[in-house]
Amino acid sequence: MKKTLSNAISSLAIIALAASAMSASAPAMAKKKKKEPVQLTQCDTSMGTIAVLEGDTQGWTEYDLGSPRALVNSLAAESGCFTPHNPTSGTPADFLMNVVAGSSEEVDQSIETAKGLAMDGLVLSGAAGSGLGMFGGFGGKKKRVAAGIKLLSPASGLTIATGQGVVKKSSLNFGGAYAWDAGASAAGYGDSKKGKMLVEAFVIAFNQLAAQGETIASVPRATPAVASQPHAAT
Repeated sequence: MKKTLSNAISSLAIIALAASAMSASAPAMAKKKKKEPVQLTQCDTSMGTIAVLEGDTQGWTEYDLGSPRALVNSLAAESGCFTPHNPTSGTPADFLMNVVAGSSEEVDQSIETAKGLAMDGLVLSGAAGSGLGMFGGFGGKKKRVAAGIKLLSPASGLTIATGQGVVKKSSLNFGGAYAWDAGASAAGYGDSKKGKMLVEAFVIAFNQLAAQGETIASVPRATPAVASQPHAAT
């Protein structure tokens, strides 16, 4: 009888411990499923100055949002990967940054065309190398919001690198948490669900672009013409 009672007590203790362990692990498992906010890439040095241009697919207008130029310039400045061009400097920008947005199908088509042009241009310039592997494909459904960035050479007009982000649900919290909040707020991106998704898509696209620093650095840049020095009087 004592042995049977002892076995019963041991069984109850094991069940209690198991239940306690499952209860303790439940919050951890739930926490693990939570999507972590995307982080903006950081660079030690700027890869050059950029002039941001609106591309052929301007999906932000469908969401009643303004131009993402201020947002992308904020991403460039905050990351340190590029420097927004100052039009009053008297010198041209090192790169043109062409931005597109819309459904993933629309952005796919725009980016895929740019990838083909980039591949041809890099091969012709002799800059084709390991960085070409960064041109990956992306798919998605129309319910997802997508953004794309194409980096162009103003000297040749060739596409150097591309980046693309596709977002189904934003993980970003607005309200001063990010240094580029001002850029997003300027176009009303922080005030709507689609706008917040589009901000995150641009951050992802920018990160992919910045990761191709080796390819970007290998592309020859046009050197501005140097005025001839006046001859000394004889």
